[in-house]
Amino acid sequence: MLVERLAAARCADPFSHLGLSVNPDGPGLRLRAWLPDALEVRVKDLKSGKIVATLSPSDPSGLFETVFTRRKNPFPYQLLVRYADATSELVDPYQCQDAAWTGLAELTAQPEHLYHTLGAQLRTVDLLGQQVEGVRFAVYAPSATAVSLIGDFNFWDGRRHPMQRSLCGHWVLFVPGLKAGDRYKFELKDPMGNRLPHKSDPVGFYCEQYPSFASVVYDHEQYQWQDGDWQARQGGDKRQQAMSIYELHVGSWKRHPNGDSLNWRELASELVDYVTDMGYTHIELLPVSEHPFSGSWGYQPVGMFSPTSRFGSADDFKYFVDRCHQAGIAVILDWVPAHFPSDAHGLARFDGTPLYEYEDPRRGWHPDWNSYIYDFGRDTVRQFLVASALYWLDKFHIDGLRVDAVASMLYLDYSRNAGEWVPNVDGGNHNYEAISLLKWFNEAVYDQYPNAVTIAEESTAFAGVSKPTFLGGLGFGFKWNMGWMHDTLSYMQKEPIHRRYHHNEMTFAMVYHYDENFILPLSHDEVVHGKHSLLYKMPGDEWQQAANLRAYMGYMYGHPGKKLNFMGTEIAQSSEWNHDAQLPWQLLQFPKHAGQQALIRDLNRLYRSEPALFEADHERQGFRWLDHSDADNSILAWLRADLAGGAPVLVASNFTPVPRQRYRLGVPAAGHYRVLLNTDSEHYWGSNYDVGVVFVAEPTPWQGMTHSLVLDLPPLATLFIKQES
Repeated sequence: MLVERLAAARCADPFSHLGLSVNPDGPGLRLRAWLPDALEVRVKDLKSGKIVATLSPSDPSGLFETVFTRRKNPFPYQLLVRYADATSELVDPYQCQDAAWTGLAELTAQPEHLYHTLGAQLRTVDLLGQQVEGVRFAVYAPSATAVSLIGDFNFWDGRRHPMQRSLCGHWVLFVPGLKAGDRYKFELKDPMGNRLPHKSDPVGFYCEQYPSFASVVYDHEQYQWQDGDWQARQGGDKRQQAMSIYELHVGSWKRHPNGDSLNWRELASELVDYVTDMGYTHIELLPVSEHPFSGSWGYQPVGMFSPTSRFGSADDFKYFVDRCHQAGIAVILDWVPAHFPSDAHGLARFDGTPLYEYEDPRRGWHPDWNSYIYDFGRDTVRQFLVASALYWLDKFHIDGLRVDAVASMLYLDYSRNAGEWVPNVDGGNHNYEAISLLKWFNEAVYDQYPNAVTIAEESTAFAGVSKPTFLGGLGFGFKWNMGWMHDTLSYMQKEPIHRRYHHNEMTFAMVYHYDENFILPLSHDEVVHGKHSLLYKMPGDEWQQAANLRAYMGYMYGHPGKKLNFMGTEIAQSSEWNHDAQLPWQLLQFPKHAGQQALIRDLNRLYRSEPALFEADHERQGFRWLDHSDADNSILAWLRADLAGGAPVLVASNFTPVPRQRYRLGVPAAGHYRVLLNTDSEHYWGSNYDVGVVFVAEPTPWQGMTHSLVLDLPPLATLFIKQES
């Protein structure tokens, strides 16, 4: 019976029963309204402004109706409702069937743009000649037996706004009078008719924090961007451009004295000024997609279309990105399509079935992170994820996406023992569905946003991660070089006297360097969970620890590959990163830490000013070893060259605390050579060992070069040297 279904919030076809329709029992039109707890309902004609009827209660549960025997054509109307303690005027949503359905066809034509259709969309519709503003809600829940819209506007009562089911499993309703800022959720019944926990909108654009986790209607058109000049300057081959990335966790970069994190607008001032002064080219943010647990650092997101409200509104986040662009800084987001948490208000068992996740736990449950794994083979899930990626580039002008945990997506046996995973159709361990999704993701991003960049955090030797899809690759622009990071940190943690036996750990990356477009990452993962800070990974006394870190930083900036450093590295943070506190900025009162900051600032400026250090990162002509075999002295020396044939930059690292006097290094031509940067300088709290500043090349062939320099290499230091023009 209709009333029973409405009263139990189990009506899946309200348009068939409510609103204004042809009277099935005789001439004219029947108007039926469902208004639980109402005492009186009158009808106002929106065109004439006149009261034209009073509805009669046909059931005490809240069903009202009347018949207009003399009317043949529908008319727009408003309901004037009296309750025991309040009155309300509303345009009945169940006369807005056309507005509810409008746009759903776009999901078939452009599924990767589903954020234009699903979620809460602000609309102005023509209702029989009357312009009516409101919000169209659409949510995908094909196995649900009923879905209701709930919010402040209806007392979070699932009886009041039943949604209409489409043939393809979407539930829709246009509600006149709702506006940006209104809170809402969905109440769903599973296939057995049982009520599920209230769900946030999977395509919600904004969300409240605990305890409500309510979705919020949001107007994306109100913010006025000011980054036109930045957008006009973008373009070119990113592999040939400088990329020095400052990776940070927004909540713990800097805090107010009371412990509160800075908001987006405060960061738009303080952080942007700081990063600009430090010379970085990019900011990379740990995930800002809405996530229920702060301790996940954002890597357990539930809001794939919603910037976290912890730090302000979505417009505040846009303002932050805008200010970055105006300062010449690109913004990269960490994006997590690999898995999602099991929080009841999120995607897990969304309609009572595994709608977003693989059903088999051997594929659908991640043992490392206790989270669900997306079903990468389901079209609707694939469309959802690709749409999320494009959404951040579209609505927030993001410059790049770093995809987290790619290895966990590629391999079916990732972190699983024998018997805990299901092979693919060929009996192997590659997840063909995830591979296909990643290719589509990259193709869609580069097709629609050719100036953006995609980056893979991929820790295995999977071939072709950063090769184009038309060449059989996954299509990413860059890949984190996790092997370089592990090898070099392993080397640096050893006492200098033992380094001679591990020399290859510093050179091995060049064996495979040209297989991918690499970024050299010293990320947040290396300074947590008992791994120590970078400074305290280094051996020796206080001075040697700092000197080792400075030499290592110089080696990194001289090595081919783009650069990424996590916040705190630039001040030689002594403790591990703590996401519940700000960086220990007080350390900068000490020369050791101020010296490290000065070094990173100067390395960034040198890096950006010398095309030889970035332009040919991924071209064989851009790098040449001078000496990679001097293990006994733990010295490495190489040349970096640009694409235009300019003077190369010589880089030499001494990884022992012993100065190497009258050390000979080959150079390609006669002339005067100048030290561009010395990590042992007193400006960086170094020993200031006397190296000299300018050297004259001798006509003595050495290391395959026609000329050579003789100089004293300082202890635990990296030098950058270049021929004077």
